[in-house]
Amino acid sequence: QVQLVESGGGLVQPGGSLRLSCAASGSIFSINVMGWYRQIPGKQRELVATITSGGSTKYADSVKGRFTISRDNARKTVFLQMNNLKPEDTAVYYCNAGIVVEIWMPEHDYWGQGTQVTVSS
Repeated sequence: QVQLVESGGGLVQPGGSLRLSCAASGSIFSINVMGWYRQIPGKQRELVATITSGGSTKYADSVKGRFTISRDNARKTVFLQMNNLKPEDTAVYYCNAGIVVEIWMPEHDYWGQGTQVTVSS
């Protein structure tokens, strides 16, 4: 059973920083793209950042220059360093990964349970 477990959310003042982590566990053959998405109540989930197994990254325009995504392939973990946080960054952040559990099986999308990030003074 594959699981993605997130950690690192919390309450921070505007201008502050947080670092989110997401570790994949279970029977895993390979992990392709990993990423972070966020959702505000009543709105659609939106992409924040993604990173391929080779390290290529993509960011939403709203977080470019403030957030950095990285991954440790050996530890099956993806990180999101968030600096200069703004109140509009407040949301539930979800980890996502494209995972192949066995070499003969297709890739499936997996999601973490979400972690709350609140930016407020």
